[in-house]
Amino acid sequence: MPELPEVETIARGIEPLVVNKTINNISVYYPKIIAGDAELFQKTFIRQKIVRVWRRAKLLIFDLAGSAHLVFHLKMTGKVWLPHRDVRPDKHTHVVFHLDDGESIFFQDMRKFGYCAFYSTKDLQLWNFFATLGPEPLEVSHDEFSRLFSSRKGRIKALLLDQKIIAGVGNIYADESLFMAGIHPETPGNRLSARELGLLYHNLKEVLVQAIDAGGSSFRDYRNALGYSGRFQESFLVYGKKGECCPRCKTILQTCKVAGRTSCVCPACQRK
Repeated sequence: MPELPEVETIARGIEPLVVNKTINNISVYYPKIIAGDAELFQKTFIRQKIVRVWRRAKLLIFDLAGSAHLVFHLKMTGKVWLPHRDVRPDKHTHVVFHLDDGESIFFQDMRKFGYCAFYSTKDLQLWNFFATLGPEPLEVSHDEFSRLFSSRKGRIKALLLDQKIIAGVGNIYADESLFMAGIHPETPGNRLSARELGLLYHNLKEVLVQAIDAGGSSFRDYRNALGYSGRFQESFLVYGKKGECCPRCKTILQTCKVAGRTSCVCPACQRK
């Protein structure tokens, strides 16, 4: 699933390519990918100018003139990108936004778990999913970050994945930051010392910034706004490396399950 760095990369890449352009028409090939009435969705966005593209948590948001918002949740395999003009929609292209300069925005999703939706500014703020998101990890202060976790009994990996506590962090960057901070993913939040919470705060920010600089992490599906892969997977320390040697102490990396997700840990560097 695209996490904060991947969606941030898409938003930063696509914004200069589409801002101040107008949506002339919309082709919907799979109406179920749209949350709500697909016909109304098409009518709503005709002749709407794009004024901003940004990210909140794992949501990609297009602000349109007139206090309207086009929102994408990419889920597992969703992609929003601008192909070359000679690229035709394939079977995984579910919505195409035709712009006034002849360019097009493709929304593709191989597994069809993602969706796009229309919200007014008021409705976006009232949308429960949006309204209950936790603070952004790149914007939260050290003190607020510590308060978020220091009183909670849940396992720290599960807490990091809870979008209502902190927004945008997923499996990859939780594993990487916990390893960098020397914290076992099963450690309860309220058992972490002030020093450990400080290390986690700084390492989570560091790994997110590094991932954004590298264009995100690509496996089979994620691509940026122009269809290119990210490079951060080349820098993984522990994620997906069960059975390999720890990059610090050479102990064999192991896995455990936390919140239904596989976590890769070094049993020596990240003691329970």
